[in-house]
Amino acid sequence: MSMFRSRAVQATVAMAAIALCVPAATSASASRAPSARPASAAPECESKDKVTVQLKWVAQSQFAGYYAAKELGYYDDACLDVTIQEAGGNIVPMQQLASGNVEFAVDHAINAMVAREEGADPVNIAQVFQRGGYLQVGWADSGIKTIDDLRGTKVGSWGFGNELILYAALRGAGIEPNVDAEIVQQPFDTSLLLRREVDTIQAKTYNEYAQLLEATNPDTGELYQPEDFVAINLNELGYDSLEDGIYAQADWLADGDNADIAQRFLEASFKGWVSCRDDFDGCVDIVLDAGTTLGKGHMTWMLNEINKLIWPSPAGIGMMDSDAWDRTVKVGLDGGIITAAPTDDAFRTDLAQAAVDALTASGVDVNGTDYTPMDVQVTPGGE
Repeated sequence: MSMFRSRAVQATVAMAAIALCVPAATSASASRAPSARPASAAPECESKDKVTVQLKWVAQSQFAGYYAAKELGYYDDACLDVTIQEAGGNIVPMQQLASGNVEFAVDHAINAMVAREEGADPVNIAQVFQRGGYLQVGWADSGIKTIDDLRGTKVGSWGFGNELILYAALRGAGIEPNVDAEIVQQPFDTSLLLRREVDTIQAKTYNEYAQLLEATNPDTGELYQPEDFVAINLNELGYDSLEDGIYAQADWLADGDNADIAQRFLEASFKGWVSCRDDFDGCVDIVLDAGTTLGKGHMTWMLNEINKLIWPSPAGIGMMDSDAWDRTVKVGLDGGIITAAPTDDAFRTDLAQAAVDALTASGVDVNGTDYTPMDVQVTPGGE
């Protein structure tokens, strides 16, 4: 059950007052539309708007674009003073956003939909990940091959909202969690599976799956191989819920000055993600410098897999695919995760479009049509 199911989230949200950044020789108006200033035109800032973005997890390549935007000065160029706030197992981005602790949050669409049902009002302003990376992984010798085979088994799940897509997939197969299968709270690692204390665990293509391959098989002294495991890809089963998007509260965005801040934040963040596509090694180094606890090999694998989830972006990075949104809504409804489709104002594309247009005007490739993944080799322990 999501943390939001506690119904602790209230509709009234206190937002911090934020001073508008005004480039030199430029007047400000609360009613102005988001600017389309080219990314290359970095004004001298009379002041910088202070904002915080809440990540969904700790510093790692999953969030490389934001760290790159900060390190490479793109936020500075946009007259922004951005704090990147890490999360942990008990920190839920939607709660942080609803409480007014942060201006932006990176989270999954289904979590935002649940939050809206609970009285909060997050708005998706950019959908960075175009594809999903949820896996349910077990041992190849377990006999488990499909989601239907999870009936009567011990199913590992992180919880904290990460279980929602898994539950939808289980219910789609007629398996009610904690009735037809035992749900076991798993730590944020692969230990329960490696010790065979559960039959499957939740994993992401870019993280836990790699951790399994980076582990040493005690029987052979060699690294485990993909054939040692069965990986059920929930995205390929039709549970392709939209994952890391950027959210802000509706009442905060209603202020035209804040909408301008949001557009500048998106433009700089998108440019950071483009840098992580085009300067892969440099971006890995930025993540390592940001204080990730995992090794260079693992961060390299992760960034490669994250880039696969983003590129190509046919309509431009951050642009919402309405069909993908509708599929996510259907997954939520069919899985009993939400009781009604969110209203049309649950996402908006104007801010992301303004950011994409500005970057395009400055010659930035916002589509990545010719993107080709790297050939990344697994390293022992991810080092």
